[in-house]
Amino acid sequence: MVLHRAIQRLHPKWPRRNMLQWRGVIAVGVAAASFRSITTGNFRQLVTPGISLWTGYTSIANAFSKRLSFSTFTIPSQTPSTTMPIVPPQPPPEWTHTPDDVTRLTKEAIDTHRTVEDTVGALPASECTYESLALETAETDFEAVTEPLSFYQNVSPSKELRDASTAADGLMRDYGVESSMRIDVYEAKLNAEKAIKKSGLWEKLSSEEQRLIDKMARLGLPEAERDTLKALQKELSQVCLEFDKNFNEENGVISFTKEELDGVPADVISGYKKREEGSEELYDVTYKTPDIFPVFKFATRPETRQRAYEGHESRLAINVPLAEKFLGFRREIAKVLKYPTWADYRTEPKMVKTGKGVVDFLDDLQNKLTPVGIKDRETLLALKKKEHEERGIPFDGEFYIWDYRYYDRKYIETSLELDDMLVKEYFPVSVVVPAIMDIYQKMLSVRFEKMDGTVWHPEIQQFSVWEKDATDESGFVGYCYLDLFPRESKYSHAAVWPLLSGYTKADGKRSYPLTAMVANLAKATPDKPALMRHDDVVTFFHEMGHVFHGLLSQTKFSKFHGTKVARDFVEASPFSFLTATCWEREVLEKMSSHYKTQVNLYSAFIKVFFAKFDIKVHTDQESEDYTLLWNKLREEISLVKSEKPCPGHGSFGHISGGLYTYSLVFASDMYATVFKGDPLDPARGKLYRDKILKLAEAGRSLTL
Repeated sequence: MVLHRAIQRLHPKWPRRNMLQWRGVIAVGVAAASFRSITTGNFRQLVTPGISLWTGYTSIANAFSKRLSFSTFTIPSQTPSTTMPIVPPQPPPEWTHTPDDVTRLTKEAIDTHRTVEDTVGALPASECTYESLALETAETDFEAVTEPLSFYQNVSPSKELRDASTAADGLMRDYGVESSMRIDVYEAKLNAEKAIKKSGLWEKLSSEEQRLIDKMARLGLPEAERDTLKALQKELSQVCLEFDKNFNEENGVISFTKEELDGVPADVISGYKKREEGSEELYDVTYKTPDIFPVFKFATRPETRQRAYEGHESRLAINVPLAEKFLGFRREIAKVLKYPTWADYRTEPKMVKTGKGVVDFLDDLQNKLTPVGIKDRETLLALKKKEHEERGIPFDGEFYIWDYRYYDRKYIETSLELDDMLVKEYFPVSVVVPAIMDIYQKMLSVRFEKMDGTVWHPEIQQFSVWEKDATDESGFVGYCYLDLFPRESKYSHAAVWPLLSGYTKADGKRSYPLTAMVANLAKATPDKPALMRHDDVVTFFHEMGHVFHGLLSQTKFSKFHGTKVARDFVEASPFSFLTATCWEREVLEKMSSHYKTQVNLYSAFIKVFFAKFDIKVHTDQESEDYTLLWNKLREEISLVKSEKPCPGHGSFGHISGGLYTYSLVFASDMYATVFKGDPLDPARGKLYRDKILKLAEAGRSLTL
């Protein structure tokens, strides 16, 4: 943990990111996108098109769109003053499904997609051609139906709807495994590829069309091995689904007396639930970031911080046996597929290419950071020693994990005269959110229009997004949803869901994207309005980068739309602007305003440990005690101690989801070489749109 200032010295523009907010993306590639991206609802790696015939699949998507016939902020409008509001050419969804709707529509989508594969699998070799791209169409339409349905499990306030969505996700995962094992479809793909290259059509295809053909699956396993792989994949996908469900459903609390919370700001304490237990008055602190992090950072009693840390670290102990299971399944799958390790299997199609490439990258990074981290640890340990002596607290010479955030905060306050709680007062949610959206509007030449359609919860904000100077429907970009505040059983961190992809339809018209940002910003307390730490501001800015990657991509096929780029590049584009802007004077002046005085404020630590844990468990050939490994690696790499080994890996969402350390390298390079001079320049924003956000090739060739 003490390495974070080391990274600030190497890359002073890199912000400090809370690992709890790192969710829903991809790692150096190792734990790599939850297994869903291999075997389920995301059929992109399973059902590769390029064959012929059968275009009737769109009927179910059309039927679905009739069902989905597809706290408030004022976003500064970029609408030309002489124009009237324009009706979008594609209606937004209606979020009115019942649990029965979710189950029925999912089963219908699966049945219809299976019919497409039956048709394609039965084609004679001579009829396997490039025309009509039936499987790509089927895959695209399948996702248009199922992605919104599976989204309910993360955001719906209804337990029945969340459970139905989770069950539907399980059906999709199982069907994805079945689909990926179809030898008849696999052979049809091979026949189509041979016909395309033999006929001379290959040279006439665009680079995106060629990439589509290149993505055709290479199954080629004997039948017995296919059956083994199918069984392993189904078991793996269900275990990962349960792991993720436990994340969303986690609702634990830890209780403290007022005395135990000494040092925690009064306005934070006023937001905790207060209750009586016997003669004691207790405050219940949830493990959500806005509640628990102030305890880590401000509680003066070491035993309070220790108890808070151990409770938080152990909050998802239920996931420990599940992690053991899915890591075992992954090792077995790698063996069946003839890869040395799961890491090698998952990194092969990425930029890093091999598990060894990941290990070498992380070892090099650790070696460069450790000397500086040791100096920082000595600095913070000296602060601890001084405070313990002043307060008469025994000092054992150790620096513990629960000391880090507390003394890091004190170091910043004493050395930089920067009070985190005071800084937070300059970032009210009601100012920051519209300010950041306005920055993106101007930087990328777009505009937001507020809408009042149906949504899954009353707090959701819905926008249509347009080109800045649009005067008719041709300037429509897509839809954006913001779900910003915590509630029970909602996804507990910050992430963006590309619920509908953009692509070119058979008639040449566009199907437009829809992206939804889910976050957990602090709510108002009885004493203060909803305020954001600067880290929260950075996170929101970062996630808006994903929103715009989803909105401004202009690919022909939905398979390559938006964030479906090379998977260890997916975080580079939002990080480039995040790195550049959230620490710049111009931006701070725009998005800060003290909640009382309205005065604006002017004034990086890469989680090597998490990535090292990730790569080790996915390159080891045997299981081990992952709780002990988690704690051992953290002490070695982060240079902090703990006493009780806690099962922190049970709450390491990226072990089934993913990290993105590798992307930071590309982000830093993009910022330094192109955007540093004037990151908000619309001309550079256009370059960013055209070269990064728009293309299907992002992550394959970076030439700005």
